[in-house]
Amino acid sequence: SFHSIIKKELIFHETFATREETKHRIFEYIECFYNAERIHSANEYMSPMAYEKMYQQGKKQ
Repeated sequence: SFHSIIKKELIFHETFATREETKHRIFEYIECFYNAERIHSANEYMSPMAYEKMYQQGKKQ
């Protein structure tokens, strides 16, 4: 699940000094990595950005 992925890939690998730092790093992880770069099976094992690019190119043809 999404929450277990965050725990495995972020939380268990870092030590955070404050709650605010934790919230900031989780936000960065989700917005900058998970939603943009991480491959997803629902996207034919492509990153969301690559899948979106492929989709947009297909719409133009």
